Amino acid sequence: MEKTRILVWDLPTRVFHWLLALSFAGAFLTADSERVRDIHVALGYGFLGLLAFRVVWGMLGSRYARFPSFAFGPRAVQSYLRSMLTRHPTHFVGHNPAGSWVIYAIIVLGIAIGASGHAVYNDLGGRWIESLHEGTGNAMLALVFFHIAGVMVSSLVHRENLAAAMVTGYKMGNPSQAIGRARWVTAVALAS
Repeated sequence: MEKTRILVWDLPTRVFHWLLALSFAGAFLTADSERVRDIHVALGYGFLGLLAFRVVWGMLGSRYARFPSFAFGPRAVQSYLRSMLTRHPTHFVGHNPAGSWVIYAIIVLGIAIGASGHAVYNDLGGRWIESLHEGTGNAMLALVFFHIAGVMVSSLVHRENLAAAMVTGYKMGNPSQAIGRARWVTAVALAS
């Protein structure tokens, strides 16, 4: 079957992705200034709210947004990474196995950042919780760079622009693999 341009990423998934990136970047950049602490806190709570949305959307969202569509075990990740070294790497319309593990790590680490940030803001736990918050923030930054590198490598190997797909929602695939609709109402509600 010939591949064509199909809708893969619904609008709520895309809006979530870019708002999460912006809220994390803003919170990270405002972390060391007492003068903009309120901005840091607001961005942090926004970040945590977005993660809560993603958990719900992982259960109720469209085909490729739901967790079962990218629940891959260690063998699948190893097999996918090995295929990346061949002339014909395994292609996934939705999340690939390695990318799926990064998504799960972002969610778990993000919840740890948000919970520890809430504790710091409310003076719970003392210095160790501040260290945990800072450490998880730095770990998230490293994970973000790892994610970006993975997107770049995968885009080159598969000859598709994954960053553009997260903007437009479209990738190449079989028509039967497409999702039905973009879900504008949910996306507008999320962005509000």
